[in-house]
Amino acid sequence: MAKRSLGWALEKGRLLCIAVFVDVCAAQLNLTCPDYVARHAPLLSLHPEEPYMPSDILTHIQRTTPKLNHEAIPDPLPPLDLDNLEILNRFGEQVALTSIDDPTTYPPWLLGERPDSDGRTRNATPCVVIVVEKGDSVLDAFYFYFYSYNEGPNITQVLEPLNGIIDGGRNFDRSKHFGNHIGDWEHNMIRFRDGEPVGIFYSQHRDGAAFDWDDQSISKSGGRPIAYSALGSHAMYPTRGDQVHDYAIIDYCDDGPTWDPVLSAYFYHFDPPTFTLTQLTPPSGLHSSPPPPPSNLTSFFYYLGNWGDTQYPDSDPRQATVPYFGLKRFETGPNGPRYKHLVRKGLMRDHPRKLAWIEWAVGVYMAWYPCCLRGWRVWVFLGLVLAAVVGTAIGLWIGIRRWIGGLKARAKARTEEIPLDDFASEEQGLLSSFDEDTERNTRGE
Repeated sequence: MAKRSLGWALEKGRLLCIAVFVDVCAAQLNLTCPDYVARHAPLLSLHPEEPYMPSDILTHIQRTTPKLNHEAIPDPLPPLDLDNLEILNRFGEQVALTSIDDPTTYPPWLLGERPDSDGRTRNATPCVVIVVEKGDSVLDAFYFYFYSYNEGPNITQVLEPLNGIIDGGRNFDRSKHFGNHIGDWEHNMIRFRDGEPVGIFYSQHRDGAAFDWDDQSISKSGGRPIAYSALGSHAMYPTRGDQVHDYAIIDYCDDGPTWDPVLSAYFYHFDPPTFTLTQLTPPSGLHSSPPPPPSNLTSFFYYLGNWGDTQYPDSDPRQATVPYFGLKRFETGPNGPRYKHLVRKGLMRDHPRKLAWIEWAVGVYMAWYPCCLRGWRVWVFLGLVLAAVVGTAIGLWIGIRRWIGGLKARAKARTEEIPLDDFASEEQGLLSSFDEDTERNTRGE
């Protein structure tokens, strides 16, 4: 116990020194977030039926407890907050902020806070803005949005014919959502050059989409892009309407409550070479509430673990599995902003995500389905495939027979050439002897 107390004291001292150092540096540099980062910040249009609103980050930490492999961490820990969350890193990357309440009871803190008529969440700070300077007057501004709960799709959101394959007469509960998880980090990234926006990125599940700033696909209001937050999943899209992701699942986006995230946000500067996050003063004229002076509020960024429960085992009565595809009702919560590719060359992440084989197979199948695999078309398509296979087989059979026949003909020709050569040599020898005898007789020898 004494060793643990000493370890915590040393860790607390280290964090305090870091906080004081960063505060001194910030004071010396008078770090303030550029005004244009707020002036061009996205406005979020939440779905009118959205039950899970933006959530206060600190409240989420306070309503969870760290667990490792579903077991509570035995070491005594101080109350966790934004200023000390990284002390959990000594237990590894598998630590999970696990809900104290059963999420299937939908406790109020999971529901977040609905923005008011001004677009502000007055009792919650669900947004983190991180600016990354890249040189050559280029700056990337990341706008992170936090929700305490992510609700995945149900069968009604799966496109034909995969919805039938999943349902498949198994009496699968069509209202049950899968891919749910505690904690949800979404984001936009806007790239600025000389203070002017040139492009924007929208996070969408495990991937995303990027657009030039002048692209007509982007919805805007007063020079600010509108990001449509999908119902339940909170994936970000530039336009409203039904959006298809992962080839076969529909996200619903529509005009609902407007949330202005930068009105309730923490602002930071990230330095890639030193991997250091420094708190910034909010842009002038923003009227956002700054954090208390003694707080640095950066420790949460360095946290390595998950922001929600670890995926429940199949033995847990709350868990369920989608037939054939193996998707779970409850998945592991996400990692935090440090893992969101803050350093990138373009608007998209530098290295595309590798598709699992099931994703690749679904993509190929859904690409062929509308033209070749739907209804009666499947029989025509199968007939053409069968004809192509049979034609290829016949072609190969004929080709192989001709090839074998050619080999036999060449072998036979070589066999027949040998006796002819011998006969020619013997005949030449006989003729040569006859000529010599004739010549001798002529000479009278």
